[in-house]
Amino acid sequence: MGLTYKDAGVDITKIKQSQAAIGRLIESTHKLQKMAKITHGFGHYAGIVEIPGGQLLATHTDGVGTKVVIANMMKKYNTIGIDCVAMNVNDIICIGATPVSFVDYIAANKNDQIIFKKIVEGLVNGAKKSALPIVGGETAIMPDVLTGKGFSFDLAGMVVGLVSKKDIVLGNKIKPGDVIIGANSSGIHSNGYSLARKALLSKYSVKDKVKGVGVIGDALLTPTEIYVKPVLESIQKCKINGLAHITGGAFTKLMRLKKTGYEVDSLPKIPPIMGLIEEQGVKPEEMYKTFNMGIGFCIISPKDQVSRIRSIFKKHKITTQEIGRIVSKKGVFVNSSKIT
Repeated sequence: MGLTYKDAGVDITKIKQSQAAIGRLIESTHKLQKMAKITHGFGHYAGIVEIPGGQLLATHTDGVGTKVVIANMMKKYNTIGIDCVAMNVNDIICIGATPVSFVDYIAANKNDQIIFKKIVEGLVNGAKKSALPIVGGETAIMPDVLTGKGFSFDLAGMVVGLVSKKDIVLGNKIKPGDVIIGANSSGIHSNGYSLARKALLSKYSVKDKVKGVGVIGDALLTPTEIYVKPVLESIQKCKINGLAHITGGAFTKLMRLKKTGYEVDSLPKIPPIMGLIEEQGVKPEEMYKTFNMGIGFCIISPKDQVSRIRSIFKKHKITTQEIGRIVSKKGVFVNSSKIT
């Protein structure tokens, strides 16, 4: 029995059960607002409401998880804000929405102006890469909640986007024969860190240097890639049937789009930091259910659109490859093994 995400304190099955219960509760609020009609609620990458004028308003919120622990261990705070923006904008573009507004929430055990400035520098860099204005935020000092002798914090954000009805992408048009294009990740991004820390830090220090990986802490802090510009350009110029941000749950995320079959069998060589995690006793199936394994975003399109989509991503300096296809048998299959 290999090391699992559950061993690290994260039980994905129980989390999904909790999310389903939450979804049933919040659905009771969907008819409270007369000016905004809910067109797509809980369960996809963003909630969507139709607002006066026929536009669709999309909202999403996300954080950076326990990657903040690594930032604290490394005493490096100027990139974690990029992750916060990325985790939000990469989700909201999955329904075809253009991010137009962002707010952040920083909770900490004490006021440290220098660290706060570094965190916000990252937020600003991520926002600039996304062409996204940061319009406000909140800083909460909570020493009784976030305990510890040193600096302790959490970071989250919320993004608002706009999309027209003609540009919305929900995955309902996905069909057998479509191609899955994978856009390369920059590393672990911002998911799976509880398992990564349990696997790596029982043997290594974040300051240790490993051949092919470099300094472990630096590899773990590599900012999440932002896919906003090439995805939105692809939506405008190509036929896109589905979009998926590969985050928590990794390739199982594809089932959010449509309950069909996803055959993934041509992935790139996995990033060295993920190879190092696997070497510590994490089985391949668990790796492909937890980490992005080198692919941070998936675009699903008809075969005749692949070349044009890949050229758009290349223009934006993001490497892509055909990693699989849509099949008739239901489930997600990675290298012929069903992972969900």
